[in-house]
Amino acid sequence: MTAGRGRAPLRPAVPTGLRRRRPPSRTAGRVAPSAEVPTAGGAAADRAGAPHGEAELDLTVVVPFRDVGPERLARHLQAIGETLSACAVDFELIPVSDGSTDGSEAGVALVPSGRVRPVVLVGNHGKGEALRTGLAMGRGRYLGFIDGDGDIPAANLAAFVQAARSGHPDVIVGSKSHPASSVAYPPLRRSSSAAYRKLVGLLFALPVGDTQTGVKLFRRDVLAEVLPRTVERRFVLDLELLALAHQLGFADVVELPVTIPRRFPSTISPRSTVRMLVDTAATFVRLRLRRAQGPRAAGSSRGTAPGPGSEGSQAGHVHPGTEPPAGRRGRRSVPAPARSARPPPG
Repeated sequence: MTAGRGRAPLRPAVPTGLRRRRPPSRTAGRVAPSAEVPTAGGAAADRAGAPHGEAELDLTVVVPFRDVGPERLARHLQAIGETLSACAVDFELIPVSDGSTDGSEAGVALVPSGRVRPVVLVGNHGKGEALRTGLAMGRGRYLGFIDGDGDIPAANLAAFVQAARSGHPDVIVGSKSHPASSVAYPPLRRSSSAAYRKLVGLLFALPVGDTQTGVKLFRRDVLAEVLPRTVERRFVLDLELLALAHQLGFADVVELPVTIPRRFPSTISPRSTVRMLVDTAATFVRLRLRRAQGPRAAGSSRGTAPGPGSEGSQAGHVHPGTEPPAGRRGRRSVPAPARSARPPPG
């Protein structure tokens, strides 16, 4: 992807980059007991819309989890808070329990004071539904997520903040297939991941090499258009978000390497694998049908980046089913600093 993206600067009234704030004190973001945790029942599964209003913070990070254990979740949330505090950004964390039954919600007690907005879904709705619920609540200029099991270390988020600051891309994606990634996967998991990436590449032809690594950021105006169109409730929401963004013309994608030093026992069972393949096929069919519906009504230029939910935020993009404009196609693959390249994991 070329560096020049051919779009006008965003209006000052709707900043999209991450601002640098004064570094926090050593005691900031340490530990504070959580306030009352909001819960959501079946209504949580009533399709969440776009993030409402204009951004109030630099960054929202949603942390979906289910039965990871309170201590493990607490360590992960604490590490996320410390990493983002060191990056000097205004942020919030939205941990979303997808019907945990082991008391994992207690882990939200060890998070940065005043920066946590925990949510508990009543019943197991799926990772995708937990993500959609949290993202729709977000107040950040960039909104994203990192898996709640801690398999992807929080330290990876520092590079995402830097990428958002330096280029204001549409989407920032963590990729296990990046040549600079360091991933401790067993051979079977490597081969199955490689096979799924091959399938996704054949079906969707997206400008990313890996859609399923559980750490991503989206610019607010991008998510405002994409999130209300999603329907996936399980593991394929990542793919659906990226495929819809691509179809709507959001082609400025930065792909970053990730470091995953070890794996906890996988939550992907054979049954989940079959569901994932079925959901992938369903997503492909839906996008083909959407493409067949033809162009949307024309509107104002996308480059002005109106606030999410405004009329202008729905117009001025490439019509569904058409290619992104010349010079804006593909991805920017960002190398990891001072680290030798490794063969892509499977």
